[in-house]
Amino acid sequence: MTTVRTRFAPSPTGFLHLGSARTALFAWAFARRHRGTFILRIEDTDVERSTQEAVQAIFDAMSWLGLDYDEGPFFQIQRMDRYRAVIDEMLARGLAYHCYTSPQELDALRAAQMARGEKPRYDGRWRPENIAANGLTPPPGVKPVVRFRNPDEGSVVWNDAVKGTIEIANAELDDLIVARSDGTPTYNFCVVVDDLDTRITHVVRGDDHVNNTPRQINMILALGAAVPSYAHLPTVLGDDGHKLSKRHGAVSVMQYEEEGFLPEALINFLARLGWAHGDDEVFTRDELVAWFDIAHVNPAPARFDADKLRWLNHEHMKRLAADELGRRLQPFLERAGLDLANGPPVEEVAMLLRDRTPTLVEMADAAHYFYATPHVPAEKLAEFVTAGNRPALVELYEVFATLPWSRESIGAALKSGATKHGLKPPQIMMALRMIVTGTRETPAIDAVLAPLGRDATRARMKAGLDL
Repeated sequence: MTTVRTRFAPSPTGFLHLGSARTALFAWAFARRHRGTFILRIEDTDVERSTQEAVQAIFDAMSWLGLDYDEGPFFQIQRMDRYRAVIDEMLARGLAYHCYTSPQELDALRAAQMARGEKPRYDGRWRPENIAANGLTPPPGVKPVVRFRNPDEGSVVWNDAVKGTIEIANAELDDLIVARSDGTPTYNFCVVVDDLDTRITHVVRGDDHVNNTPRQINMILALGAAVPSYAHLPTVLGDDGHKLSKRHGAVSVMQYEEEGFLPEALINFLARLGWAHGDDEVFTRDELVAWFDIAHVNPAPARFDADKLRWLNHEHMKRLAADELGRRLQPFLERAGLDLANGPPVEEVAMLLRDRTPTLVEMADAAHYFYATPHVPAEKLAEFVTAGNRPALVELYEVFATLPWSRESIGAALKSGATKHGLKPPQIMMALRMIVTGTRETPAIDAVLAPLGRDATRARMKAGLDL
C-alpha cells in the first residue's frame, strides 16, 4: 500500500493568511489521518518578492497552529541545479524545445487571434517540426526560452477528490514556458519536479490552481512518472460573499494569536470552512485527525464568519483546565505591563472571567483591576457613592477588617449591611464595584473581592471613600 505523502508549498511573499492556513491544515490532517508524511516546501523562486521575514512568518504560524511537518523545509531557490538538469534532459529527449519568439511577436499573435475570435495561445512556431516550414532561423544574440512540448491530441482527465472529474482538451493548452530566457525555471515546472522528487501522492491545494493542473499532469506523464491525486479546495469568501480580504479576515494567522485566539480554536474554525463531521461543531485537533476525509470537503466556496470564530474560541477557552487557561492568559497580562506579583494567582482570575470573555485579550483587559489599582474620577464615583449608601460602605470598610475572607462571608456581609441601612443589595454592590474595580462590568462583586484580597480591597475603599 502506498504511503500517503502530502505537502504544503507557500510562497514567502507575505504573511500566511487563513486561506493558506486552511490548505496547510487539510494537507496535514490528511497525512496524519493516514499515518503518512507531511512535507513543507518554500516556493521562493520569485526572488524580488520573497523575503526572509515572510519565511519566518510561515514558520511561526505553522508552529503556533501545531502543524508539524516530517520533511523540509525545502527551498526551491536551493534546487536550481536540479531544475536545470531536468530541463536539459527534456531538451535531449524532445520533450521541450527552444523558442525565440519575442514578446512583441507574442503580443501581435494574441491580438490577431483575439480579432478572429480565437483563444489567444502560442502557436508552436518554434517546435522543431515547424521550424523549416515557417522558414525560421535562430536570431543572433537572442537568448531563447524553453517550452514544454504539450500533446496536440486527446485531453487531460483527473478525478479531483473535491471537485469530481475534470477534463481539459489538450487543444486548449499551449506549450508552457518551463525556463525563461535568463535560464530561471518557471513555477509550474518547478512544482512538477519538486512533487516528483519528494514522491508526493496527494496534492491538496486551492482551486486557483485548477488551471495549472492539466499542464502539470502532461509534464509528469512526459517524464514517465506516476500522477498524484489532486484535491482542489474551494475559495474562502467573506461573510458578504466577496473574496476574502483584510476587512473580512485575510490577515496574518499570527494576528489572531495577538488578538487572543487559541490555536486549537482557529484549527477548529479552519476545518469547518468547507468540511464537516456530522453535526459536530467543537472538536479537538485529535478528533479532526481521526475524522478527516478529503472526500467530505464541500466543493462550494466557504464563508468566513468572525462571530463563529469568536464563539468557537470561547468554547475552547471554557474547555481548558484552570492552570492551562492561566498559563495562556499570563503573557497577555504581562504585555499589558501588569505586575502579576501584585494580585491573585492568574488561574483564579482566568476561571473567574472565563465565562465572560471570548478571547485572551479581552480577558486580560477585564483582569486589569486585579493587578493595578484603578483610577476612578471623583465625578464618576459620585454617581455611585451617595449620601444614601456611603454610611453602609464606611461600615463595611470596618467590617472587612476582621471578616473571615471568603466569597461566602463577603456576600453575607454585603446583604447584611444593605438590610441594616434599609438599602437594596445592588445599591451597595454597584458602588463597591466602582470603588474597587473602576468598572460596572465584573463578575459578582463577592467573587471579585475574595481573590483580590482583604488588604487591596480595604485600601481601595479607603481611597475611594476618602477615609
